[in-house]
Amino acid sequence: MKRSRAIVLGAVQGPTELLPVSSSAHLTLIPWLAGWDADGRDPELQKTFEVALHAGAAAALLVGQRRVIAEELSTFDRRKAVVLALSFLPPVVCGVALERPIERYLGGPLPTAIGLLAGAAAMVIADRQPQFRDRGRATAIDGLALGLAQAAALAPGISRNGATLTAARWRGFTRQHSNMLSRTVALPVIVGAAILKGIRLRRGGLPHEARAGFVAGTATSFGSTLASQELIRVVERDSALWPYAAYRAGLAGTVLANMWRRRRARRVYLQPDGVATTPSGNGAAAGNGAPSWAGTRTGPEKRPG
Repeated sequence: MKRSRAIVLGAVQGPTELLPVSSSAHLTLIPWLAGWDADGRDPELQKTFEVALHAGAAAALLVGQRRVIAEELSTFDRRKAVVLALSFLPPVVCGVALERPIERYLGGPLPTAIGLLAGAAAMVIADRQPQFRDRGRATAIDGLALGLAQAAALAPGISRNGATLTAARWRGFTRQHSNMLSRTVALPVIVGAAILKGIRLRRGGLPHEARAGFVAGTATSFGSTLASQELIRVVERDSALWPYAAYRAGLAGTVLANMWRRRRARRVYLQPDGVATTPSGNGAAAGNGAPSWAGTRTGPEKRPG
């Protein structure tokens, strides 16, 4: 990937990682909407690049939220350990077992748009639940619910932040404490995924031409996440989740409309019998696909005797 494009995606990673709008969806859809798919990128290398951006964001969160993390560790007990473990195991198991099929069958713009819409609907429904619990009352069942939400977020467009917020709100946690739980359980999964991809990358090696893009993207992701820390407080305020759901629905609608326009544009260059025409200014193509000025005769021209 070109360094300039890696920087763009790294800059997007920060704010989208801290908001329940699916950073992975943006990393998938921005290149597609911008027409970067013509780069002929290796899907496996692209996925590793996305994990590198997540790792940069995770490092920034460790730095920016170090006081909050230190406070959490100072009160860490058996109950919190159980919640954290149960929130960690489902995404790990599903990630190891289903990573390849998910990347193969759910990596395109249409599944991502569907994931955005499904996540938006779930957020709106869950946010109507009463708010009567704080994170200090989280139980093993809550940890399992958060873990299943993180496992569901392996599908593009769902959003780990959005899924865990939805699960926590469904379980009756306040919006503020739902966000705190979401951030607490997300960090181990992000770090674990980065370590796993790092091991695979070390075994397979990183192409020399891709190194500059990886470094630039990861560094930009770190910087943009660190600069976007205020967004955490925005989400933690007692505000409804429907604005994020509306944004997700709008992004999905943009993708679906773009897909429809592209499909319609392809049909414009097809004759009713399905034979492709040329989009150039040379006129309509003949039935054999040759330009109109070339005619349809294939044999030598007969001269009058």
